[in-house]
Amino acid sequence: MSTSNSILDNRLPREVLIDRELSWLSFNQRVLELAEDKSVPLLERCRFLSIFSSNLDDFYMIRVATLKRKLENGVTKSNTAGYTPQELIVALSQKVESLVKRQSKLFHDEILPALKLSNIEITHWDLLTAEEKNGMQKVFQEQIFPVLTPLAVDPSHPFPYISGLSLNLAVTVINKETGAEFFARVKVPSNLDRYVEVTDSNLSKFISLEEIISAHVQELFPGMEIKNSYYFRLTRNADLEIEEEDSDDLLASMEQELLRRKFGSPVRLEVETGIEPELLVTLMQEVGVGEVDVISYDGPLDFTGLNTLVELNRPELKYETLRGQIPWDLRDVDNESTEEFFKAIARREVLLHHPYESFTSSVVRFIKSAAIDPSVLAIKQTLYRTSGDSPVVQALIEAAQAGKQVLAVVEIRARFDEQANVQWARKLEDAGAHVVYGLVGFKTHAKLSLIVRQEENQIKRYVHIGTGNYNPKTARIYEDFGILSSDPILGEDVNRLFNQLSGLAPQTNFNRLLVAPKTLRSGLLSKIEREISNHQAGKPSGIRFKLNSIMDEEFIDALYRASNAGVKVELIVRGICALRAGVAGLSENIKVISVLGRFLEHSRIFHFINGGEEEVWIGSADLMHRNLDRRVETMVKVEQNDQKRLLIRAIDTYLSVNTPCWEMNTEGEWEKKNQIFEGKAQLPFHEQVINWYKARV
Repeated sequence: MSTSNSILDNRLPREVLIDRELSWLSFNQRVLELAEDKSVPLLERCRFLSIFSSNLDDFYMIRVATLKRKLENGVTKSNTAGYTPQELIVALSQKVESLVKRQSKLFHDEILPALKLSNIEITHWDLLTAEEKNGMQKVFQEQIFPVLTPLAVDPSHPFPYISGLSLNLAVTVINKETGAEFFARVKVPSNLDRYVEVTDSNLSKFISLEEIISAHVQELFPGMEIKNSYYFRLTRNADLEIEEEDSDDLLASMEQELLRRKFGSPVRLEVETGIEPELLVTLMQEVGVGEVDVISYDGPLDFTGLNTLVELNRPELKYETLRGQIPWDLRDVDNESTEEFFKAIARREVLLHHPYESFTSSVVRFIKSAAIDPSVLAIKQTLYRTSGDSPVVQALIEAAQAGKQVLAVVEIRARFDEQANVQWARKLEDAGAHVVYGLVGFKTHAKLSLIVRQEENQIKRYVHIGTGNYNPKTARIYEDFGILSSDPILGEDVNRLFNQLSGLAPQTNFNRLLVAPKTLRSGLLSKIEREISNHQAGKPSGIRFKLNSIMDEEFIDALYRASNAGVKVELIVRGICALRAGVAGLSENIKVISVLGRFLEHSRIFHFINGGEEEVWIGSADLMHRNLDRRVETMVKVEQNDQKRLLIRAIDTYLSVNTPCWEMNTEGEWEKKNQIFEGKAQLPFHEQVINWYKARV
């Protein structure tokens, strides 16, 4: 801890810090509570059930896998929140089991009946009519059976490899002649739709792929007797380990590591409730998991398959479609003129708010315009996550092919996007772009684009800095801010940072930017100290942060000290929060809320009252060790007063009593706030902002 009067040093760990993994599970519980919320449209509730499961998969593949590796390596030391790895594994398993059982109960008791009332039914094989069974038998024979590969285990057939996240049928078969029992595994094909539509003129009726297979399992083992069959699913460690300093070719090393990912060690076994104990023991022994790694619940296993239903054309069961507006300052720009587009940015900085304002008509157009504009000399771009058919990368390829200087800083270690980023890196290199992978030992998470343009007798720089990725698909569902600017000071800052990423410039200084790992930590901490000093001097003070996660102990300690000094601290945290709120003598002046809903809250805003001269920053960094110390991150100071007012209005609205949210209590638990205030139903944050932009038309 850098501060000499650290609060954290004088208290027991669990009094001041909430464990990261337990806090993350609390976040995913809030996602589940969205699925439980009857005011949410029905198919969106299905989507939240799917998101809950997908989140949990990622959690096991990375976070639990890391924890299990510590156990395997003999680590017994408690973490900063006071948990040993063994204690934490047990606590996580208990919490997860209760959550997945809650999810399953919700699905069976509420979601399925509600779907049926809306003429959408997920049925079972024994409920099908004879005609429907005949139809599904034809589907099985023509579309499913040819894809299946039943694998039996006997002296000449070893136990098969079980791939991560695959859904499987564990079958016990009996040789009718000898009476010998054998285990067999049938993998449910992941490249077929999880739910198959049953022909019915009046109803959207579906049956799961695994039920169709289970109903026809005898056909996979002719001449054998089927004793029983149960569903199971295995999760494997998917974390990657690359020693960058020892790698001569980072791209090639990543490609090799991706091949090894599929063979990661098992970390979770999900099984159907009621599975025969002997069969479960066999599965546990063969895949190599212990009792603490097993979760049993009523099917279906893996709710991500519900996305099949979410995509149904039933608009009355979903959120109303949002079509992002063209940003206000770009509305009068000729769609065909790159010259007018850049002139509009030169007139004044443009603040972007996605998805309410269109990503395609702003950021994508910015990069596409640069690719085709004859006056543009160079484009420099960071790429952390992007879409599979990325128009951003395609524009960079076209620009390079046209002879422009193109630099792409591709983060090939972006988790679960590694394969896509490796492919984009190869394509960019083939087109003649300069492709680099940032600084050794640091991920490049900053969201930056720089365009260098020849205008009359001068070189002018245009930049985009954002809080979100250059991904047009997620930009429709992620809430983010960004700035388009021709400010020469900001252009110089971004130019210097790109030179740092592509070359050797470790001593670079910046003006409008705070940059991790060099200046972001110290810069933000100094602003917290300034608020403490202002409060002690009787000046206006206050700290308001909106971010995805906060778990850096130095920042938590600084916020505790600010609270004890009397500074009002308000935090809007989507996910992990290791800080405890409202605790007497520790954080009584700190309020922590979480806002979740139809869009994923992804932006980071840092608001300081600053003696009345309010200061607002936006950027890519959360207050976590990895963001502050192991990544290249940027925060940009917002200088136009109208833009500061909009960002402050957003913070005000998040914190308003009229906005539904979860609030952390003194025990570190999250309480959903009453959705009725003064006799009126609260309006979700995202709906309020949609109304802002509608009123602006």
